[in-house]
Amino acid sequence: MPRQGKKRRAVVTGGAGFVGSHLCEQLVRAGSDVVCIDNFATGIPANVRRLSGKEGFRLVEGDSTRPMSVPGPVDIVFHLASAASPRDYLRLPVETLEAGSLGTRNALRLAADHGARMVLASTSEVYGDPLQHPQHESYWGNVNPVGPRSVYDEAKRYAESLAMAHHRAYGADVGIARIFNCYGPRMRDDDGRAIPTFVRQALDGAPITVSGDGLQTRSLCYVDDTVAGLLALADADITGPVNIGSATELSMLRLAELVRTLAGSASPIAFIGRPPDDPRFRCPDTRLAAQALGWRPRVSMEQGLRRTIDWFARTRAADPGPQHGTVPTVQA
Repeated sequence: MPRQGKKRRAVVTGGAGFVGSHLCEQLVRAGSDVVCIDNFATGIPANVRRLSGKEGFRLVEGDSTRPMSVPGPVDIVFHLASAASPRDYLRLPVETLEAGSLGTRNALRLAADHGARMVLASTSEVYGDPLQHPQHESYWGNVNPVGPRSVYDEAKRYAESLAMAHHRAYGADVGIARIFNCYGPRMRDDDGRAIPTFVRQALDGAPITVSGDGLQTRSLCYVDDTVAGLLALADADITGPVNIGSATELSMLRLAELVRTLAGSASPIAFIGRPPDDPRFRCPDTRLAAQALGWRPRVSMEQGLRRTIDWFARTRAADPGPQHGTVPTVQA
C-alpha cells in the first residue's frame, strides 16, 4: 500500500518488455510513480514510449543481475526481468538463469532496503509437462532439469524458492504469481511464441506452422487481465504462489484456425516438428486467485485475439519499425 498521504511508488524490472510495459502503463494510469528498469535484452524502449515525459515515470537502463539502487521511497517492487519466449531464453540461456537467480536476489534486496513488498512474476512453466490437470498451486510439477527449456523453468523455480527463503528467514513481504500463457499487443512477431507467430503468418498469407499434431493445449490470458492479476496480488497480503491465467483451454490447432479466421486469412495449416519437453497440457486451477484476490479474467479469447491481430495489422501498415524507436533513458 502507498505511504500515508503519498502516491505509491513502484519499481518494475523488465518494465520495457511485453507484460512489463502494460504493467507500467496501468500503474501510471492509477496514479503511481514508476521506475522502469530494463537492460533491453528482449524489451524495447518504444514499448513505454507513450509514458515518456509523463510526471512520475522514469525509464532506467539497468540490469537486474547487478545490485540495484533506487533513490527515494519504494512501496512495491515487481520483478519481471527475464527472457520469456523459447526463442529468447534459448538464445540467452545463462542470462535467463541469472535473471531468475541474481535478479531475484537483487529485487528482494531492493525491496528489503525500502521496506517494500516484492511481487515475483513466475510462470506456469514451473509445472513442466504436467501430470496433474488442471494445475493447482500445490502441484510440484514434472520438469526436466537438464533439457533445453530448463534454463527458464529452473530459473523460475529457483526464483520462487529464493523468495520463499527470504520470506521465512527474514520476513520478506513477497507475492508469487505463476503467469500462464499471456498474449496481446506489443509481443514481438519474431519471438517464437504461438500467437505472434500465427498472426504474422496469417497476415502474410504464409503457412501457419503448428508443432506436432497440434493437439497440445494452452490456456491463454489477455495481457490486461494478467496485469490486473499482478496488481491484485501486489495489494493483497498473501504470499502465494497464485496461478494467474485463463481456465479456457484450447488446442494449438484450434488456436491456429481461430487466428486464421479472425485475420481473414486463407493461409494453410502446416505441421512441423514438436520441440523437446513441449508440455502436452496447460490449464490453471484459478480458484485461489478468485477467492484470495477477487480476480478472474474479463477479456474473452475472441475479443483478445481481435485486439491483438488489429494491433499487429496497424503496426505493420504504419511503419515496419515502430516497435524499435527509443525514448530517453537514465543510465543505471
